[in-house]
Amino acid sequence: MKLALFDFDGTLTTRETFAAFLRHATPPLRRTLASVLLLPLVPAYRRGWLSGVAMRAMATRIALSGRDASDIADAGEAFARDVIPSLLRPDAIAALRTHRDAGDRVIVVSGAFELYVAPWCAREGVDCLASRLEIRHGRLSGQYLGPQCVGEEKAVRVRALCDPTEFASVHAWGDTPEDAALLALAHRRVYRGKEWNPTP
Repeated sequence: MKLALFDFDGTLTTRETFAAFLRHATPPLRRTLASVLLLPLVPAYRRGWLSGVAMRAMATRIALSGRDASDIADAGEAFARDVIPSLLRPDAIAALRTHRDAGDRVIVVSGAFELYVAPWCAREGVDCLASRLEIRHGRLSGQYLGPQCVGEEKAVRVRALCDPTEFASVHAWGDTPEDAALLALAHRRVYRGKEWNPTP
């Protein structure tokens, strides 16, 4: 049996889903507030002065703090059902399903929210490791529950779920530097749709 590890945003999908989900799940007034508060930070983010981890944390706090957790879970289910199918990359999905149908262990490892990645993964019959949101008294705190599932955390989560060394081979797909630790687990690496064999 092989182990196949797939990043989600930009790898299985044609674009990032984080902002699309927040637009989907956030009322207009909150969207306006988020735009006003986050817009001044966009140049710093684009120049690399503000990390994606920090930017996502701020956007999450503004958009989701105090929201009813069951309502946002419902929004995640709807997003997985109604929006994600239109964003999928045919070649990447074909690779995922080929591994799944061959009986390989397939894990989607994503910095995106578990509340919409997990329902999509359940429909595909594959495992999901993704970023979780903290719930307090039935409402979202606006904070992540533990680290965002990016960078080294991706490899940490995979190793906590299974031992990659027990598989005949490990294949991994990614599209950004945040996937480097995930790709490092693999014998066969696909980066932005192409075989990637970095020189030592």
